[in-house]
Amino acid sequence: MKKRSLAILILPLAIIILFVIWRNQQNMKKIAKFNSKAIYVYNLTDDKEVLAVNENEKLPMASLTKMMTVLVSLEKIPDISAKTTVDTQSYQRLIDENASMAGFYGGEEVSYRDLLYGAMLPSGGEAADSLAINISGSILQFTGLMNDKAKELGLTNTHFQNADGMDEPGHYSSAKDMAMLLKEALKNGDFRAIFTKKDFTSSQSPDHPMGVYMQSTVFTKLENYEQNGFEIIGGKSGTTEKAGLCWISLAYKNGCEYIVVTMGAPYTDINNTGDGQIKDTLSILEDL
Repeated sequence: MKKRSLAILILPLAIIILFVIWRNQQNMKKIAKFNSKAIYVYNLTDDKEVLAVNENEKLPMASLTKMMTVLVSLEKIPDISAKTTVDTQSYQRLIDENASMAGFYGGEEVSYRDLLYGAMLPSGGEAADSLAINISGSILQFTGLMNDKAKELGLTNTHFQNADGMDEPGHYSSAKDMAMLLKEALKNGDFRAIFTKKDFTSSQSPDHPMGVYMQSTVFTKLENYEQNGFEIIGGKSGTTEKAGLCWISLAYKNGCEYIVVTMGAPYTDINNTGDGQIKDTLSILEDL
C-alpha cells in the first residue's frame, strides 16, 4: 500500500519534470533558428501572441528605450510646436560617448516636434535627453515618469535609468514588454505618425537654415532587402555593446498588423554590425 501511495505521489512530479525538459528542448530549437536572444511577435489586429522566445528575459534594450521617451513626452508636452533648446551639457556628454545623434547642436533652438522626430527616426541621443530635461528639469526626474508609465502599463520586466538607451546598470526590458509598450503607444495618433515616418526635416534655425534632414534607421536599412508578402510600416532600432542589435517593427500582412521584437543579436564590430536582427525579422514575417 505504501509503495502504491508513493508511486501515486511520484507520477505527477515525473510528468512535470518531463514536461519542463520537453519545453526547454523546444525553446532551444526555437533559439537555434534565430540570431537574437529574445523574440516576441504579436498580432495587433487580432490581439494575440504569435511567437515567443525568451520573451520575459530582462535584457538591455538600447535605443528601443526612446519609444517610452517619446510616448511620455507626448503625454506631457502641451504644444509640440512650441520652441525649446537642445541641452548643451547632455549634448557634449553624448558626443564624448559616441552616441547616435540626430544632428542638432547644443544650445540650438528647435521645436518639441523636432526633438520627437529626432529621438525616434535617427535615434538622436541629444534629442531624447533634451526632451527629458526640458520637460522635467532633469533626466532623473524624467526617468521617474518613464518608470511610472511602465508600471501603469504592467511592464513588470522593465526599468529605465535614462532616456537615451545607453548601457547602464538597472536599465533593462524584455521583448514582450517592448511589444506591449508599442501596442499601447500606437493608440496615440502622434506617436503612430512619428513611428511610421520614413524621413523628416526639422524647422529652420540659425544653426541649420535649411533644417536638419533625418531618416529612420529602420527604413534606411530595409532599402537593401526584399519584403515578400508583407510591408514593414514603422520601426525603431537600437544598438549598444551590451544590448547587441535590437529591432522593433510594425508590419502589415494579410490584412493584419504585427509587432515584431528582436533583442540581443550579436555583433563584433560597431562599424560593421551585420544584420542578424533584420534577418530574424524578415524570416519571421515571411513565415507568418
